[in-house]
Amino acid sequence: MKIGAVFPQLEIGADPAIVRDWTTTVEAAGYNHVLAYDHVLGADPANRPGWTGYTDKSLFHEVFVLFGYMAAITTTLELVTGVLVLPQRQTALVAKQAAEVDVLSGGRLRLGVGIGWNQVEYQALGVPFKQRGALLEEQVDVLRALWADPVVSYDGKYHEIVEAGLNPLPGRQIPIWFGGGAEAVLRRTGRIGDGWMPQSAPDEQAREQIAIIRRAAEEAGRDPGSIGIEARLTLGAVPEQDWRAYADGWRELGATHLCVNTMNLGLTQPTDHAKALQEALPHLTHQ
Repeated sequence: MKIGAVFPQLEIGADPAIVRDWTTTVEAAGYNHVLAYDHVLGADPANRPGWTGYTDKSLFHEVFVLFGYMAAITTTLELVTGVLVLPQRQTALVAKQAAEVDVLSGGRLRLGVGIGWNQVEYQALGVPFKQRGALLEEQVDVLRALWADPVVSYDGKYHEIVEAGLNPLPGRQIPIWFGGGAEAVLRRTGRIGDGWMPQSAPDEQAREQIAIIRRAAEEAGRDPGSIGIEARLTLGAVPEQDWRAYADGWRELGATHLCVNTMNLGLTQPTDHAKALQEALPHLTHQ
C-alpha cells in the first residue's frame, strides 16, 4: 500500500517558502504522493444563516497551479487531486491543465474528481448545480477522448467539439479516480473509474461499498482488481496507538493507497505539518 500526504491547505498559509519546504520534506521522508483538495471560492457566511463548510476565510491553493510548482521542485512524488470539483470547471480547460501538469511532471498526475456540494461556488462559476452528476460522467468521457487523440470531434449532451485537440498531449490516459460514498458514485467507479477515494474507517460499511464497486466492474466487463482504493487517515481523529491498525484495516480490505492528513491535529505552526508527517510514517509502514 502506497502512503501519501494530504497537503494541509487550510493551515499551511500562503508563504511559498513554507509550501516548498513542506513538499521537499515529504518527498525526502519517503512519501509516495501528495494529495490536495480543490475549492475555487469560499462563501461569506455573514448573510447565510446555518452555513456549514468552508468559508471565505478558508485558504485553498489552486490545485493545477500548485502542482505545476510542485512538479518543478520534486522528482518522484505523484500529484493527486482529492478531489477536483470537475463539473464546475470547463472540461476542455481541465483536460489542457491536467495534460500540462502531467507533461511537466513526467507523468506524475492522478486526477481525483467529484461533484462537490457548494452551490455558491457553482453559481459564481456559471454552472447549474443540479446537473452536476450527469455532467461529470460525460466530462470523464471527454477528458479521455482529448487525451487520446490529436484531433477530436465530440457531440454529447453537454459538450460539442468539432475537429480540435490538445497540444501537447500527455502521452497516456491520466488516471481518473472518484471521491464520494453514494451508491451512484460507487457504481460509476466500477463502470468507468480507475480508483475510489473513501474518507471513512476500514469498517463493514467500507467492505460493502467496495463490494458494490467490484460488482459494477464485473457487470461492465472490467477487472475489479484493476481499480485502486485510496483511503485517508486523519491523524487528529484517530488515537496514535491505533494508526497502524487503521492502515492495516485498509490493507486487509484491499486498499492500494493511504493518504495521511495532519490538519485538525492542533499544530500551532505551518512548519509543524511536515514534521508530523515525518514522525507518522514509521507507524504506517511495515519496514
